[in-house]
Amino acid sequence: MKFQCLEIPEVMKIEPQVFGDHRGFFMETWRDDSFRQNVADISFVQDNHSKSGSNVLRGLHYQIEQAQGKLVRVLEGKIFDVAVDLRKSSPTFGKWVSAVLSDENRHMLWVPPGFAHGFYVMSNTAQFVYKCTDYYAPEHERCIRWDDPDLDIKWPVPAGGTPVLSEKDKKAPLFAEAEVYS
Repeated sequence: MKFQCLEIPEVMKIEPQVFGDHRGFFMETWRDDSFRQNVADISFVQDNHSKSGSNVLRGLHYQIEQAQGKLVRVLEGKIFDVAVDLRKSSPTFGKWVSAVLSDENRHMLWVPPGFAHGFYVMSNTAQFVYKCTDYYAPEHERCIRWDDPDLDIKWPVPAGGTPVLSEKDKKAPLFAEAEVYS
């Protein structure tokens, strides 16, 4: 696997080695020793899988307690994946990074605890899977508005378009009003 730090160094893009021939392909999607050596010394406790249609935007989500690190990848389709640094003590507080993840490039993204996460579906459908470092805790779940002007995330939403959002995401507070990490 290749491990590449993004503009926020704690967020990493991971490119697995893919072995393919006329039958299809094979790749490792998770290897504990390699991840601990190159990314973070953590344990994963939960795996999640979602399927979304075209133009769906999920996020920006995080848990203010039981903060989750997430190792994310796409099984089918293509997404624009975003991580926002919510650690007030960080020099990159309020900054965001992104990566395009797809079933074609097979890249993964490591989003550490202390970050909000979201994605936008760029294909007809997308199946998205991710490993979490802590359990889902709905009482601690928070979100930030996807189109917050202070964050100014460059989502690939068509000009004049509006993504498909959940009711929770439609009502999300702005970044200036959000609970953040110390």
